[in-house]
This record gives sequence, structure tokens and C-alpha cells, in this order.
Amino acid sequence: MYDWDELIKECSNCIKCNLGKLRTNIVIERGNRKAPLMLIGEGPGEQEDLQGIPFVGPAGKLLDLLLKALMIKEDQYYIANIVKCRPPSNRVPTDDEAQVCMDYLRNQVFLIKPKIIVCLGATAMKYIIDRNEKITKIRGQWIERKGYWIMPVFHPAALLRDESKKLLMWEDFKKVKQRLDDICQSQMN
Repeated sequence: MYDWDELIKECSNCIKCNLGKLRTNIVIERGNRKAPLMLIGEGPGEQEDLQGIPFVGPAGKLLDLLLKALMIKEDQYYIANIVKCRPPSNRVPTDDEAQVCMDYLRNQVFLIKPKIIVCLGATAMKYIIDRNEKITKIRGQWIERKGYWIMPVFHPAALLRDESKKLLMWEDFKKVKQRLDDICQSQMN
């Protein structure tokens, strides 16, 4: 396991797959490195690649609105992705690309030690929970694994394509907020 400086350096120099050769910027993190809540997406899009920060494009702006509406404060969350480099044309990362980056993501989880992990979308769910599950089947359900509370939810980009998913996402994140509040309350006692 790397410390933060080593991890950033390792990711920044990574060319273990073709994505590393195509990126504008490496996209590693956004948020509080001591946060109780970790949000994990699929991979960077165009805006993320340009800025080097996850979830700053249209899907990220929608996620920010959701977090703000539920009063989940910026110091309570940390955001990362399965892959750290943008796949061409925002396609889904290949299995090889995702596997190359998984050690970096595991390292991030190890360093952050979140209490809650939210898998944003099917790709994050596939690599963190179960390759054979469907996001439509298990979204909104808590899964406890290795001391983490994990919840798969729709990716915010899916809400931009299909507004009927907004209420489901809202309900799922209300569960996340409740568990986050419970954890924060128990730490204060």
C-alpha cells in the first residue's frame, strides 16, 4: 500500500493500459480524505479529463445538487472512480482497464477508511459488489462487506438520460444520508 504522495505519483506516472497514453489529466480524487462516505463512479468524462477532478461535468453537477439538497456536507464525502483515465468517447472501461486501476482504488479505500461506499452506476457496482448483478435489481439495497456499508445506486448520468430514475435515486440517497447521520451521531457519543 502507498501513502497519499506515493499513490498520486504512481497514478500520475501510470501507463499500464492504453488509457494512460490517451489522457489529458489523471483523475484521482475530489473531497475529504477522512470522509465517512466514499462515492465511486465509473471513470472520467471529458470535463473530468480536462480538469483532473472527478464528477465536474453535467453528471457531477447533478450529483452535487443531490448531495447539497440532502445536506451532505463537502467534508463528509470523497469521490473517486474505478479508472483514473478517460476511456475514449466516454465508453465503459474494459475489464483489463478496470483491473489495472483496482489496486489504486483499493489503496484509496484503505487510506480513507470510509464507513459507507456508494457505487455510482453499474460499472462501479460490477467491480465492487458483483460482476453478475444488475444495477436495476440491487440498487438502493445495503450490502455489508468487510466492515463497509455499500449501496449501489444509478449513475447520475443515467438520470440525465432518464428522468424517471430521479425519484429512485433520491430515495436511495435518503437511505445513505440516514446511515451517514447515524454513524456521525454514534461517533459523537
